[in-house]
Amino acid sequence: MAKDKLNDGESKRAGWLNPFGGGITLAGRIWRAVLLIVVLYFICAPFVMWYEYNRAFPEFFNPAPLANAPSEMPATKTGGVVYSDTLITLGNKMLVAWLPNDVIYPSVLMDNPQNFQLGELEVLRYCTRVLRDKLSRQRTTDKIDRHADRAFTDFSNNPHLWIFPAAESKLADGVKSLGLYRQGLVRGTSHFYARADNLIELLDQFTSLLGGVDTRLANAPRDATERLSEETAGDSTQQGERRMRVAVPWSQIDDNFYFGRGVAYAMYEVMLAVRWEFRDVIEIKRSSELMDTIVEELRLAHFEPLVVLNGSRDSIFANHSLKLMATLENVRQKMINLQQMLER
Repeated sequence: MAKDKLNDGESKRAGWLNPFGGGITLAGRIWRAVLLIVVLYFICAPFVMWYEYNRAFPEFFNPAPLANAPSEMPATKTGGVVYSDTLITLGNKMLVAWLPNDVIYPSVLMDNPQNFQLGELEVLRYCTRVLRDKLSRQRTTDKIDRHADRAFTDFSNNPHLWIFPAAESKLADGVKSLGLYRQGLVRGTSHFYARADNLIELLDQFTSLLGGVDTRLANAPRDATERLSEETAGDSTQQGERRMRVAVPWSQIDDNFYFGRGVAYAMYEVMLAVRWEFRDVIEIKRSSELMDTIVEELRLAHFEPLVVLNGSRDSIFANHSLKLMATLENVRQKMINLQQMLER
């Protein structure tokens, strides 16, 4: 009897360990099937993610040369169509695979494309805000275009939410609202005013955004640990700066770098559209060459290092954050010069 009980126990243990053996219990089969699925997921997921990244981020892995010159833009008599189409295209590209709100393996571990998308989204927010407040209105007393307003509101949603509401759903709503705004342009119910003052406002927003990106990149070197706050710089009624700690943790160096790259990529696409929409103003102000230089400088920001290095200023190793910062700061200064030319 004792021997039979022993054999029976060994048989049950063998059933748990061998899902294909005889006498296995239902619980054992379920447990082994779940374990097999989990193992296959962890093995296959990185390859699937690599395929999806290449499909969703061709500009992330393979920075393209200057492809769409302003002269190659589609001819249209309706102002604002190229600008709105560019924003819609950027939004649709991000919807192919929105990653910043992923909470599962492996995309949750791959933060570089996530920060790249956040940089793109930031440009989209700035562009729709200017569209709502300036470009779609002839004067500040005009009624705000409801589709432009809705687009800005949707793009301003928390990009890290995966439910209640999902970031993808709000992003899709924003793209839909831009599509309705575009339809309004064609029908004549919406407007786009390509005036010099509106272009100045857009450039002012871009220089503000680039200034913030440059500051994040400038704090990357290991010797940048403290700086003066410059809170009262230029204020004749106040004085007294305080020192602030600005050291960036090593884990955030690549995050800031790819956020800046995302900003540069989206801004490059938008500036091509701006070059087309404001071509008459740019020609009158004799600033075509400066605008083309800005577009070309933004293209130079599309570089992909194998590893984002953080070498010191006198090191033989590169510091990719400072390299990108120098490029974007050059763009920022040229945008300021363009603003001054437009104001004359």
